[in-house]
Amino acid sequence: MKLILVCLFFGMSMTFAQQSAVDSLKKELERAKNDIDRARLLNQVADEYKTIDPKQLSAYARKALQLAVSIRYKAEEANAKVNLGIADIISGNYREALRLFAEAQFIFESELNAGNKKEEVRKGLARAYGSMGVVFSEQSSYAKALQFDLKAVSIYEQLNDIRRCARIYNNIGIIYQAQKQDFKALDYFIKSWKKQQQTKDPNQGITLTNIGNCYARQKDMAKAFQFYSKAKAFLEKHGDARGLGELYNNLGLYYKSQSDAANAIINWDLATAAFRNIDDRFGLADTQLYLGQFYFDQKQFPKAILYANQALGLAKETAVLEQVTASQKLLSDSYAALNDTKKALQHMRLFDAAKDSLNNHESIRKSVEAEMNFEFDKREALQKKEMEKKELLFAEASKRHTMQTFFVVLFVLLLGGIALLIYSRINLKKTLTLQKELAEYEQKALHLQMNPHFVFNCLGSISSFIVQNGTDSAIKYLAKFSKLMRLTLEYSKEPLIPIDKEIESLQNYLELEQLRFNQKFTFNIHKNPAIEDDMAIPPLLLQPFAENAIIHGLIPIKEKGHLAIAFVVEEKHLVCTIIDNGVGIYQSQRMKEGSVSVHKSMAIDITKKRLQMIEDSTSVKARLQIEELKDGNSIKGTKVTLRLPLQYLSK
Repeated sequence: MKLILVCLFFGMSMTFAQQSAVDSLKKELERAKNDIDRARLLNQVADEYKTIDPKQLSAYARKALQLAVSIRYKAEEANAKVNLGIADIISGNYREALRLFAEAQFIFESELNAGNKKEEVRKGLARAYGSMGVVFSEQSSYAKALQFDLKAVSIYEQLNDIRRCARIYNNIGIIYQAQKQDFKALDYFIKSWKKQQQTKDPNQGITLTNIGNCYARQKDMAKAFQFYSKAKAFLEKHGDARGLGELYNNLGLYYKSQSDAANAIINWDLATAAFRNIDDRFGLADTQLYLGQFYFDQKQFPKAILYANQALGLAKETAVLEQVTASQKLLSDSYAALNDTKKALQHMRLFDAAKDSLNNHESIRKSVEAEMNFEFDKREALQKKEMEKKELLFAEASKRHTMQTFFVVLFVLLLGGIALLIYSRINLKKTLTLQKELAEYEQKALHLQMNPHFVFNCLGSISSFIVQNGTDSAIKYLAKFSKLMRLTLEYSKEPLIPIDKEIESLQNYLELEQLRFNQKFTFNIHKNPAIEDDMAIPPLLLQPFAENAIIHGLIPIKEKGHLAIAFVVEEKHLVCTIIDNGVGIYQSQRMKEGSVSVHKSMAIDITKKRLQMIEDSTSVKARLQIEELKDGNSIKGTKVTLRLPLQYLSK
């Protein structure tokens, strides 16, 4: 009973759907505006080609790798190496495939250790693990295959990726089946099938066939036939000729075990037709061997010789030594049964020669596999040692920093104790002055964000909506305006507010500006999942920059603009970015000709002073950066980056 591995490839029925997906991705690739998107799309096109054109898979993966390396996009560099490794599996170059998968694994793990917990990185690592599992399974290194498959499925389960979980479950089942642990194998095949039912995966037919084979090995022929029947329905529905051919072969063996010769022959004939339809000579040779062995058992030796010769011819064409050996043995036994000792001896000699070649081939293969495994283990040990070295250096640096900090603090405390009496009044005065300046800057910042000019424009827009669009639009505008006013007054009382509250304020403000400028621009606000609920930010810190981006960046352009605001955590900083695709900061300054530059410079000046006070209170560097985005000589907009120390409400 032959089991079917499902990890890297879909059935032949997926070809047309995948070609359509390739065409769609290529159009998207032509429209891509930056190298990051191009690298990602090149890898997606390569992935779609894996079942329809391995050469194109390799070509697009190499383009993705070259681009990803040039822009230092680690995640897509690793994905490109996984795609190239899959191309090497298809061509049979397992050594190179394993090297590429190991390099991709190292990149993904390094990204995770560096704090990059993005879903694309975790999925990429799981894909690398699963691909390595396929290589080791093909080499019969089942312990290692199981090790990497379990790592892959653990990540897919965390990501709730049901479809890929199902594929890995199937492959784990095959590993246990190869080790003759039938009950564990059956358990994983059934888990795979249940997942596939949730996603309506067309590969259910393959998994159902494997379940049927498990029951057949356990001599539970009733259940075996039940699952074979279900598999047949799925495979016929999705037109998977190769899957049907394997199923018909297994059904032939089932009917043979039930002494139903007629149905056994019918199913083997159907398998023959299915394999011939897709020119699968390997599968066809298996079928001819089944028929030859069947007729030999029935003592119909001429027919046994006929099918054995057909299998031998196909096996020689595909250079599959196992099939050549089995065909020669069947021919020798058949001629011996007919008392044709000359031909029986002739084929016995050919059988011995084929068996020796097979043994030599197996010895060479095992030697190569052992060398590959040694190289892999060595590379993995070096990578592990590299990671441990980095962790050790980091621990030593942390320990040294802690000791330095301790002595510095001790020294400062001693000096502080001596100077406390002398400078107490000066420190008190500085503290009061700092508090006064903080209050003044907070008020200036709030006034800058909600300036009378903005209020006047909002009220004018409400009046215009009443005249032109009716009361519904005016009421909607007024409701958002009043909510923004209430949030501004509410937040101005607090030195820190949760990031979600800042996002709510920005969301309300940007929706208001969208109404005001008649949907002239779109926007999105993204908060990284790593940001904790009690992480905080000074109130209304980003609104002046959002307003500048809209008024001076997006409104002057003819096409529809876009504003992107993001909050992410990098080491000890909360990084806030505001990106627009407007005219750019320098063009904006030339267009304004100083007419509103005072307003903008006040916003930047006040924000810098607020950042300075944050640095003084947290002892962590805060930074504001404004840069113009370019693609060659073309201006793509402006990017404002605020790097703030991590602060929490509980503290």
